[in-house]
Amino acid sequence: MKLTLIKPNIGRREHSLYVDEARMEPLQLGILAALTPEDIQVVMYDDRVETIPYDEPTDLVAITVETFTARRAYEISAQFRCRGVKTVMGGMHAMLIPDEVSEHCDCVIVGDAEPVWKTMLQDFKDGKLKSRYVAEQPVCPQQNVITRRDIFEGKGYLPITLLQFSRGCSHRCNFCASSVYFKAHHYCRPVEDVIREIRLQKRKLLFFVDDNIVCNREKAKDLFRALIPLKIHWVSQGSIDMLNDPELMTLMVKSGCLGLVIGFESISPQCIAEMNKGTNRAGSAGQYASEIRQLRKWGLQTWAAFTVGYDGDTVESIRATCDFAIKNKFTFAAFNILMPYPNTPLYEKLKAEGRLLYDGKWWLHEDYRFNYAAIRPKNMTPEELTEVSFDCRRRFNSPFSIFKRALEPRTNLRNPYRFMTYLIYNPLFRKEVFKKQGMQFGLEDKSADRKEG
Repeated sequence: MKLTLIKPNIGRREHSLYVDEARMEPLQLGILAALTPEDIQVVMYDDRVETIPYDEPTDLVAITVETFTARRAYEISAQFRCRGVKTVMGGMHAMLIPDEVSEHCDCVIVGDAEPVWKTMLQDFKDGKLKSRYVAEQPVCPQQNVITRRDIFEGKGYLPITLLQFSRGCSHRCNFCASSVYFKAHHYCRPVEDVIREIRLQKRKLLFFVDDNIVCNREKAKDLFRALIPLKIHWVSQGSIDMLNDPELMTLMVKSGCLGLVIGFESISPQCIAEMNKGTNRAGSAGQYASEIRQLRKWGLQTWAAFTVGYDGDTVESIRATCDFAIKNKFTFAAFNILMPYPNTPLYEKLKAEGRLLYDGKWWLHEDYRFNYAAIRPKNMTPEELTEVSFDCRRRFNSPFSIFKRALEPRTNLRNPYRFMTYLIYNPLFRKEVFKKQGMQFGLEDKSADRKEG
């Protein structure tokens, strides 16, 4: 038996697929490959960088689906199904809206695949493939499973190894799809499994893709203690309240942490309250002055993530958010338009208020473009929200801003390694900002066909 794993692209620039120059390893497919019995041949194709060989013989195709890649994933599935090949879909979008996903595949896996993956493969062999497998969330995810990384070779990924210590987050931010997926729970792998996985790969630069690596502080401390002897560098995602625990921070820095993606979200206490992000309320009231001082003291290069478009936002307040990010010389920053992911509290609220655009399914709509507003904001037009968010990304990633932010002595200039990291990745992310803006989802341009007809 031959199994083909697929990582879909987001979409296209003009008439060709977008090539993601900042692409990273599709960790979830490496885990599925590791879960697959040895008697099954596994190949993987990454739609972000290579052409999918639809006519290459295979028995079963498994496609991971995120909301932003749903339309393209459905196109890929259709190509295989019209050739008589069955397809399986799973991932975040399949958990959020399984009924839609099931319309485009032969089988949908709802939830983390580990508990049902081998059963699904055996059912397929026996000709008894079910249309849906609902997986019970493993309390101890990826236990005794080491990611297969041979399937990543030759794909041109950034030279950083992706892995996971934990999944989910116990907070209940109303915009967060992950909170819905994991039902606001947090699950950790055994520390010894993580250490073994690190030792079995060659790199010293790692990215823990956890939603919030410090959500369980005591378990995070156990991990950091175990990382110290390995002499590695690592990055991840964390919440700002980690700074309340000096022992946690000391261990984090000693273990080789370069920095974290931190959801600052907004400098407005009103917006923070609206999104139900309790961890940020004290910091936002003082525009995070104390927290930023601490991050600099610890020498962490911060990727500050902001969400714009809440009811408390105006065009002026969003511009002020960008000014704040440049002034504080964050290593990176994201200015994400508030997106209504299906079945999140935010989605249901905006739906009830009649504020969803694109018939409520922006991820499938032929007129939607990447980084465009999909809602009617309260204090501006959707077009104004789209433009001001892109202007923030453009300004933050301008050559002048990159130069100015490089001069932060406690983080970006802390040592040659930190400075080189800054110099390598900032121009790369600047390039991606302009390439992605306004990109169409999927490859097939049905709207063009409709116009021609």
